[in-house]
Amino acid sequence: MASDDNSSRWVRVEHDGKPCFGRVEGDRIALIEGAPWEDGTATGASLPLEGTQLLAPVVPPTFYACGINYAGHARTASAEFGKTLESFWPKAPEVGYRAQSAIIGHAQPIVLPADAPPNVQAEGELAVVIGKRASRVSEAEALDHVFGYTICNDVSQREWQFADRTFWRAKNADTFKPMGPWMVTGLDLDSLVTRVFVNDEQVEQFATNNMLFGVARYIATMTQYITLVPGDVIIMGTDGHAPRIQPGDQIAIEIEGIGTLSNPVVRAA
Repeated sequence: MASDDNSSRWVRVEHDGKPCFGRVEGDRIALIEGAPWEDGTATGASLPLEGTQLLAPVVPPTFYACGINYAGHARTASAEFGKTLESFWPKAPEVGYRAQSAIIGHAQPIVLPADAPPNVQAEGELAVVIGKRASRVSEAEALDHVFGYTICNDVSQREWQFADRTFWRAKNADTFKPMGPWMVTGLDLDSLVTRVFVNDEQVEQFATNNMLFGVARYIATMTQYITLVPGDVIIMGTDGHAPRIQPGDQIAIEIEGIGTLSNPVVRAA
């Protein structure tokens, strides 16, 4: 039930004991049957937006992640971890994966494992939601396969990231992928600005679309080998320095035109 409106907000909530999509209409959520990128129908039911717990707006069939995709992040990572800039700088789009089980919604707690070393960092990222099957598409037609955009915090434990041969726990531990608060359609990527806050203090700001390889380039590159399907998500990387987070912190990622994803940080017993 895609909207003809140039911009609309879509959420996912629990209703009658099961997850349900809905469109934000003023201060209400109009519920639908099916996904918003399908031919869903309005149920006639609605919920108040205020006070309703929002789930992650999508649980993707496959959850993809860009490698380093901003010049500033490559430079700060090189300086922070004492490795050459060349070792961080991508020569072409690089694709990784994230775990569905790591996804949580807006306002839900990021739970640091009890044995996690202290250097855990937040990464504010644009998340691209695929709305139409894409296989071997060109860069010129790539954005036609996008349904909309949301926000992801790509929480990362750095010691594990460099100690393990993969990112299996450094980036995929339970609750390490907050996403939300909703999906937004009809955005102009060049108008977006990302801001990262720790305890209400802004610690980073950057032009969201100032990527080394843009959304269209990534989709075109990926679909030469991988078929993307509706609901798939690609998170696009972060710029600048990724701030350290610790129990007791409140982390907020704001992208103008989308909204604010905010989550508290706690430590597991």
